[in-house]
Amino acid sequence: MRYQHHSENCFSDRIGENGVAPDAYAEALARTAPALEQIAEWHASGAHAFLSYPDKSDDLPEFERTAQEMRQRFDRIAVIGVGGASLGGQAVTALAAETETNATPITFLDNPNSARLEAALAGEAKTGFITISKSGASAETLAQTLLALDRAPPRNFLFITGPGDNPLRRIAAELGIAVLDHDPGLGGRFSVFSAVGVLPALIAGLDPGALRSGAGETLDAALSAAEPAAVPSAVGAALALAMAKRLSAAVFMPYDDRLLALAHWQRQLWAESLGKDGQGATPVVARGAIDQHSQLQLYLDGPADKLFTLITTGTSADGPRIAPDMAATAGADYLAGHSLGDLMAAEASATRVAIGEAGRPLREIVVPVLDEAAMGALMMHFMLETVIIALCLNIDPFNQPSVERGKQLARDYLRRGRS
Repeated sequence: MRYQHHSENCFSDRIGENGVAPDAYAEALARTAPALEQIAEWHASGAHAFLSYPDKSDDLPEFERTAQEMRQRFDRIAVIGVGGASLGGQAVTALAAETETNATPITFLDNPNSARLEAALAGEAKTGFITISKSGASAETLAQTLLALDRAPPRNFLFITGPGDNPLRRIAAELGIAVLDHDPGLGGRFSVFSAVGVLPALIAGLDPGALRSGAGETLDAALSAAEPAAVPSAVGAALALAMAKRLSAAVFMPYDDRLLALAHWQRQLWAESLGKDGQGATPVVARGAIDQHSQLQLYLDGPADKLFTLITTGTSADGPRIAPDMAATAGADYLAGHSLGDLMAAEASATRVAIGEAGRPLREIVVPVLDEAAMGALMMHFMLETVIIALCLNIDPFNQPSVERGKQLARDYLRRGRS
């Protein structure tokens, strides 16, 4: 496995009465078995395309040619998209800082903001734009694309959108803009292994084959396991299910900034998939170590209604080391000879122990080597975990009816000149 999943600090026999009771966990884990069987059936039949993409490779040559052309033509790339059209790509390309390639800088224009759009358009002649929207009708994406097209030539654009008639397709036909198909079988939050995440990854100098391979390893391990206890995503789902009646928040706390965008992607995955029919805990992103200074007081001494996920990586030896004489001058001998990576590892360990001492359930996901394969493995883990929880709660993990209502209201307000 590309990661390790530790759940021992979640149970009442280890952390006290606020932990998960072993019998409740055993019952919840048993409930995940039919969900795993359903996922296996989907995989075998080709249902729910996100399960098929780890095995795909025939589409990669086309994406590689497109990425190479854009890298040759442009000094930078701006991706216009919102929600699942953007968050997956952001999570994957966060790894680019660790590569040794001369990657093309890539920025994501998601939340509508004039200043950010103007900054991207400042060098419009040397900027390529990738607009991503499955429906082709997302107001935030359309608005920014139309404004960008008013300044940059159509030849600088590429659209990724669903087949059939939609606003982006009509614009592309009118202006001669190239279009790649968005797989109609993929919802945005499950689309990262398709063109939506793969093309930004290629432009950023990353290996999408490894991303998919890592996802495939996680999926294959889940499908071949003899029992749910051997499937980390089923274990994670069972923890949440066992706490469901008192779980108000699921806190995801990465201790590596390369995983911060992953946590935001996971937040959408969890919220849109599970927040239905009065069910679902609120997903919270807490950035280690910053949020030790802003949220940990609540976590340790507030309501015992949260499940914590600590995500750490093997970076403790990274970076320059603090000179012992300078540490002595500062009266901080504990810093002598240590790197910032050492400090982050110590901070994560301190948080783990403190939350456990406070009797709050915490699981830890450890990623020894954070690369494309590990990122793919983590993303598939969270997809499976989320779908398993949804199936056990008898809700559809793939729709988002309330989100659609909000989109329609926003369009109506604009038509009526209201805000």
